[in-house]
Amino acid sequence: MHLHEHDENNAPNQAKTAKPTDPDAHLAIGAPGAQPPLEQNGAHAANRHRTAAGYYSIYETAHFGVKEMGVERTFQTLLKINQKDGFDCPGCAWPDPDGQRKTAEFCENGAKAVASEATTKRLTPEVFANHRISEMLEKPDVWLEEQGRIAHPMVRRSGSDHYEPISWDGAFGLIGRELSALGSPDEASFYTSGRASNEAAFLYGLFARQFGTNNLPDCSNMCHESTSTGLTEVIGIGKATVKIKDFSNANAIFVIGQNPGTCHPRMLTELQKAVHNGCRIVSINPLIETGLMRFRNPQKPLDLLSHGTDLACLFLPVRINGDVALLKGIMKEMLEEDDRTGGKILAHDFIDHHTEGFDEFARDIRAESWDLIVQSSGISRDLIQQAAKIAMESERMICSWAMGVTQHRNGVANVQTISLISRCSEDRSAERGRGFVPSVATATCRETGRWGSGRR
Repeated sequence: MHLHEHDENNAPNQAKTAKPTDPDAHLAIGAPGAQPPLEQNGAHAANRHRTAAGYYSIYETAHFGVKEMGVERTFQTLLKINQKDGFDCPGCAWPDPDGQRKTAEFCENGAKAVASEATTKRLTPEVFANHRISEMLEKPDVWLEEQGRIAHPMVRRSGSDHYEPISWDGAFGLIGRELSALGSPDEASFYTSGRASNEAAFLYGLFARQFGTNNLPDCSNMCHESTSTGLTEVIGIGKATVKIKDFSNANAIFVIGQNPGTCHPRMLTELQKAVHNGCRIVSINPLIETGLMRFRNPQKPLDLLSHGTDLACLFLPVRINGDVALLKGIMKEMLEEDDRTGGKILAHDFIDHHTEGFDEFARDIRAESWDLIVQSSGISRDLIQQAAKIAMESERMICSWAMGVTQHRNGVANVQTISLISRCSEDRSAERGRGFVPSVATATCRETGRWGSGRR
């Protein structure tokens, strides 16, 4: 790419903006045992599925639920997932419809996540007594999960290699003494993860602020801190700008660094609706995921009996961390076509009246070498032209992304470069069908970030 002062992975016109990154972060060493042991069994090759969901997802949902919860408990629990009188699914943060909801408002992954939480298996003090901590650190994650839910408060005493039972009064007393002994409330860190419910995380945040600190880091700091930083600098807000109904109105949807069939399966239903309305979907990801190849909606009988719906019309298997190069290539095609057509491609009225820095942005893009763009992205010029053509022909575009974009040293630049594509070309008069969807892993990730309880 065009040589900037510190590296080539900058968003356009960001050459002199230092990244808030510790250059020695890759040298950090975690506590012993913090990472699970290496898998003993090697990888094996097999025929991949060519269609997502369908009959297989129905079978897996029922099989896993009954195995973990039993028949009656499975039906009682699953029918409450994502319902207005029920609870949010812990599987992902895909939003629920505002109006009427389906009886089964969940996916296979969500059902498995709920079954894992509601399992009848119990991890009792007797199990902890039979297994040393050092021994459990050598166990794979799946073994730990299969032991069930912790049934009693446990504590690790200083120097002990076992967790020991402690009463609730004893646990609360221990926490209170430790917090009271601090010199300042800011010496405490109250971490939340996506495994907590929204309600529990909300109360946890109130507790921390009542204690006197907003030091509430959560797992969204790892997932989408680069999104909140990058988008805020470009558009003034660091979260999604669309609703579910916008998908049905989009002309094009770019899915970048995201595997919706694995991480946000309910998104496939909205992508299916969009395709039926004439929308074109572009997948930018090193892996061509089954979920974006073809989808059989398990809640539609005719879908189960048919070919299903082909979703993405174009796959761009970008080189790992080659996103900025690819996106610059797409915008370079758009700029060149805008020049050829006398300014008929870009939204110049919007650019002139509502943006700043466009001239510097355009110079940065034009200065990039096509040879280096192709080399850095791993995508041919022909495929880049196809993606640019879809973007240029779309008045209403949605860009969706996830961890494949954000979890890089230059994650902020990745997000900012994504935002520039649609800012330049979309129809600003369109009220629906355009915007950004930074997809997060769990509802708690999403909500704790919105409550203003996080500290960077």
